[in-house]
Amino acid sequence: MTEAPRDLDTLRNQIVARHDELSPRLRQVAAYVLENPSEVGLQTLAVIAQRCDVQPSTIVRFAKAFGYEGASPMQRLFREELINSVPSPSYTTRVHQFQERAGQGEPWRPAQLLEEFARNNVMALEQLQDSVSPDALEQAVDALERCHSIYLVGLRRSFPVVAYMAYALRHVDKPTHLIDGLAGMFHEQSSMITDRDLLMAVSFKPYAPETTDIVARAKERGATIVSISDSLLSPAAREADISFEVRDAEVMKFRSLTASFCLAQTLVISLAQRLDARTAD
Repeated sequence: MTEAPRDLDTLRNQIVARHDELSPRLRQVAAYVLENPSEVGLQTLAVIAQRCDVQPSTIVRFAKAFGYEGASPMQRLFREELINSVPSPSYTTRVHQFQERAGQGEPWRPAQLLEEFARNNVMALEQLQDSVSPDALEQAVDALERCHSIYLVGLRRSFPVVAYMAYALRHVDKPTHLIDGLAGMFHEQSSMITDRDLLMAVSFKPYAPETTDIVARAKERGATIVSISDSLLSPAAREADISFEVRDAEVMKFRSLTASFCLAQTLVISLAQRLDARTAD
């Protein structure tokens, strides 16, 4: 029998690593567990099953697949983290609360929408600060500094983030290439990636297959991959050496990029400081 993880980080890592071997139903549970940790710790088995669109027995099977005797011991890990961190309601929970309010009554006035967008972006930034690992940030900046060239890919909603990074990185002493697929040249623009380079992949639902293909190609060539995504189970995150999970603000299903831009700026400016310090020495 598989030994049950004793801490949440180990459980999360195992869920990501074993995702492909899980049944479709267990994958639904995996996605919910990773994206809604507060709810897993606080809600009953029946509520979690309803939100996963599975039977309660499926939650139990999921827990047993990772070595627990049942769902309760797994949920205990999530509750312990909640107790130790003493958090406010999760960002996901607060978004759901707003969406319930917004779905009723007359259309919101512009000033009301501005207030909600601002409030949700503040929550997203707080979530970012709490969830991003300082060690992962250091590792990512180390990798950016160490690599020969930086390649950037992000399509659809992700494109503004990598476009900003391409602009900012070209002001520091680091060769940078933006893979934008102009004239359909995704393959040509990524064909020079080597094991000396780094690929920064930004990808949000619905995940662009072109990004997935470029990440796979870079992985085959031994390049370092850093991902910014909305789930540890995204195609880019699962192939990445270093991955960042970002929950951007959402109002009435319109998502902003404030938290993603904040993380991108942090990485770029941290790299710039490193390179400036190296030049000064």
